[in-house]
Amino acid sequence: MVARRTKEEALATRNRLLDAAELLFQAQGVSQTTLQQIAQQAGATRGAIYWHFKDKADLFNAMMERVILPLEAGPKAAVGSDDPLAEIEEGMVHALTLMTTDPQVRRVFDVATHKVEYTHDMASVQQRHLDARNACVADFEKALRLAARRGHLKLPVPGYVAAQGLHALISGLIQNWLLDPEAFELVATGRRTFRVYLAGLGFDRARPGGPVEHEAETLAA
Repeated sequence: MVARRTKEEALATRNRLLDAAELLFQAQGVSQTTLQQIAQQAGATRGAIYWHFKDKADLFNAMMERVILPLEAGPKAAVGSDDPLAEIEEGMVHALTLMTTDPQVRRVFDVATHKVEYTHDMASVQQRHLDARNACVADFEKALRLAARRGHLKLPVPGYVAAQGLHALISGLIQNWLLDPEAFELVATGRRTFRVYLAGLGFDRARPGGPVEHEAETLAA
């Protein structure tokens, strides 16, 4: 019983440290936040940090692992789907909805994109970001190529270029929305621009209520 309580207390301390890191990283940036500040914010000692984490990069990655961020999960399910583009769209909408409804997801994504500098000490964080991006782009490419084959469509650009553009579209929307959440409605704008992008690649993504062309006209209005 004592061992179980000790383990639970250690886990609680670890979570307090991660909670404190999230708040401080967002408020003042990763490079400007010290481990001592995180410990004080969490009501713990600096030694407690080194008990749970090797360094700041290790703590940062542990913070990231507590949530599934948009574009990190990737559209793997889409590759084996009868309609890979629909699967990508629904996955994207789910991710954008999480951004608007889950404060922790929004906070961690904000830290990961706007509040971290890829210094030498944070090399493992940069590699994590690159690995996640590359995996997502690779999955987008597979899904786009599969949809093109099934639709007997020749993509106007190489598949990897189309996938890079799609990733940039979605990640750019999220980052710009974070700068000013009142500027536009993230989910609706994401869905519409996604369909317009696919139309530019030659896909016909008609939906109840009108084809992609109608979506483009709505955005231009």
